[in-house]
Amino acid sequence: MEQLQIKTLYNLDETIAAPLFDGAVYPWELLPKISAFIMELGNTLSDEQFEKRGENIWIAKSAKVALTACINGPCIIDEEAEIRHCAFIRGNAIVGKGAVVGNSTELKNVILFNKVQVPHYNYVGDSILGYKSHMGAGSITSNVKSDKTLVVVKSAYGNIETGLKKMGAMLGDNVEVGCNSVLNPGTVIGRNSNIYPTSMVRGYIEADSIFKKSGECVKKNA
Repeated sequence: MEQLQIKTLYNLDETIAAPLFDGAVYPWELLPKISAFIMELGNTLSDEQFEKRGENIWIAKSAKVALTACINGPCIIDEEAEIRHCAFIRGNAIVGKGAVVGNSTELKNVILFNKVQVPHYNYVGDSILGYKSHMGAGSITSNVKSDKTLVVVKSAYGNIETGLKKMGAMLGDNVEVGCNSVLNPGTVIGRNSNIYPTSMVRGYIEADSIFKKSGECVKKNA
């Protein structure tokens, strides 16, 4: 199951949340811990670099935040991030350095690594997006199964019970998700993979792959 582990999916040098990952094996283990971690870390952030706004909201002074954005705590927005017009951060969100949260994008209980882009009409809930990952316009993470049972991560290497009712997607570093795609609960996408537009994705997608449709996934440069 090493392919689905934190050490394989993420470069932890590219997130302010790196200490949260200590001792964890799989990234979804962190989802219930994000809120408490933000409040602990926020109170240690430098007043020279960050400004506390409202209750448990820390925003880097170099970040750009539109006046029309709605931000609820707990939340940390790191340096040079951009929160655009009508973005909605519901809380329990860490937005990395240079990340972009765009028009009508909604975040809830997430970690966005540095340089992540969710720039147009995205919903990202109970998910972790790796360094420089990008979700095309209208692509979303579905984080609750229709039958409301606990999420299971399924892969060719076996299935893993998460014990979570809410889990969206774990995107490795440099993942590209095409426009209007749906990432079903328990989706894990390996580093440097591409998802075709209008895809419906579930389970584990290997690193360095191109997902075209269910049953058709090829290795890059194969």
